[in-house]
Amino acid sequence: MGAIHLTTFIAAPIERVFDLTRNLAVYKYSFNSRQEKFSSPAGSNLLTKDETISILVKHFGKERLLTLKVTSLNKPTILIEEEIKGDLTAYKHEHHFKPIDNGTIVIDLIEFGNPKDIVGRYLGKLYLKNYLEELTRKRNEVIRSYAETEKWRAVL
Repeated sequence: MGAIHLTTFIAAPIERVFDLTRNLAVYKYSFNSRQEKFSSPAGSNLLTKDETISILVKHFGKERLLTLKVTSLNKPTILIEEEIKGDLTAYKHEHHFKPIDNGTIVIDLIEFGNPKDIVGRYLGKLYLKNYLEELTRKRNEVIRSYAETEKWRAVL
């Protein structure tokens, strides 16, 4: 099982950062530069507990699906997404939010298993951690770009 621990500072109030993290438009925008497809049957633009998102990617010559469910949500301090269906043996992403005087500290804790197929297992050991770290950093940069400017008003 692999693990990632990232810490990001965002110069914005905790409530804004939390809501941007669970905002479907921002989530989707963070995937725009990739060959990945994102969908959610969520009833609103903000994910709530028990709602799901699905991500379809093509890696290592195979389409791979990951369906995540929000298993815990305690506004504005924690949001946890876990794999309920997909190509990985396991996936859990904890987003922790800590208010500080000049903004918010976001702590991402990710635990993941390799893809279930033989090729994916082998290549996953080499690439998956870097891929997930890059994806999380990109998403946090998108959240920062909204939270620290007036762009957040357009999506919240």
